[in-house]
Amino acid sequence: MSMFYRFLLCLTLLFAQGLPAHAQEVEPAIQRIDFRVEQGRLLVDADVDFPLTSAVRDAAERGLPLYITADLTVGHSRWWWFDRTDLDTSITWRIVFNALTRQWRVGQGELSFPVSSLDDALTVVRNMRNWNVAATAEFKHDINYEGQMRVRLDNSLLPRPLQVNALNSSAWSISTPWTPFSFSIGPQTQVGQ
Repeated sequence: MSMFYRFLLCLTLLFAQGLPAHAQEVEPAIQRIDFRVEQGRLLVDADVDFPLTSAVRDAAERGLPLYITADLTVGHSRWWWFDRTDLDTSITWRIVFNALTRQWRVGQGELSFPVSSLDDALTVVRNMRNWNVAATAEFKHDINYEGQMRVRLDNSLLPRPLQVNALNSSAWSISTPWTPFSFSIGPQTQVGQ
């Protein structure tokens, strides 16, 4: 290897170490939120950028279950009183690796299905489809509803000894910011973000 290539290699390594950590990683964010009405139910589709840190990824590959929760609140403003909260709901996915069978599983509650890798399991979370959040009868027609949504790594469901470590580590504090949206239910449901 010539001296010039060694110099370029050293310069590249120094530059990469000098970058702040947030410049090297993608920040979690909700890219898109869509609402639709089907058979009297309000369904949500969302696309989320949700990268895992290397510490969380390593723990998952060793068999520690990961719990990822999406929180959604919906309300509307009232001119005579405080804003009203019409809906406050969440959904939690469990991602786990079984070291004996060498198989990843992802699911909600007691139901789960096998996937080939951690990235495939995260695809379910990153591309939420058909999340049944409420009956349309709970909402009034032609009122503009406003809400917010976030997706987070739910450390409260980890085993107790790990919860303490997760609270003290920024590597385990993965969350999207609250993303605002608005919609109204009428003859044609309208959504804005």
